[in-house]
Amino acid sequence: MSAPLFISALFAVLSTPSPTPSSPGAAPSPGATPAPVEIHDIAGPVSIPIPTWMLAAAGVAALILLGLLVWGVVTLIRRPPSRPLESATAIALRRLKQLRTEVDQIAPYDFSVAVSDVLRTFISNAKFQLPATRLTSPEFLATIANSPSFTESDRSQLSQFLEKCDMIKFARMDATSADNIELVESALAFVQGGQA
Repeated sequence: MSAPLFISALFAVLSTPSPTPSSPGAAPSPGATPAPVEIHDIAGPVSIPIPTWMLAAAGVAALILLGLLVWGVVTLIRRPPSRPLESATAIALRRLKQLRTEVDQIAPYDFSVAVSDVLRTFISNAKFQLPATRLTSPEFLATIANSPSFTESDRSQLSQFLEKCDMIKFARMDATSADNIELVESALAFVQGGQA
């Protein structure tokens, strides 16, 4: 007897109710034969119906995911190509050229602050890597005094530039638009000479 038939027969025997004796103390007769066990064939697969609301929910979820995928692809396609990062030199030149067009419209004090900020930011972010925006003019000049990144010409140019800025900013020197032009041209010369 093969194993599946044996298991089926055993299951059938165990699930068949035992005959109840006619009297509480009576035992089954020794010559009685048990009733034959009816063996059933293996049942086929059972299909479980899927509720309509589950199918509808799955369809809606699939549509939402497809919509998000299409939206993401379209967004990536429409996105303009990213511009390469501007160098510190390019940023400083652009800002200084913009300031040069405004020499007559900005007061000398404000102009000297703006030009000084551009130049100090350039020095901080360019190849010099100095905290120029956080140093006073004397501190900055002392820092670059022995720096191999600056030539003697650079030091002289920066010293003159910072002295002129400080005279306008702190001594409230009577400056004109000609002084603004001199400051911006000096800053442009330094930036163009110290390409980063």
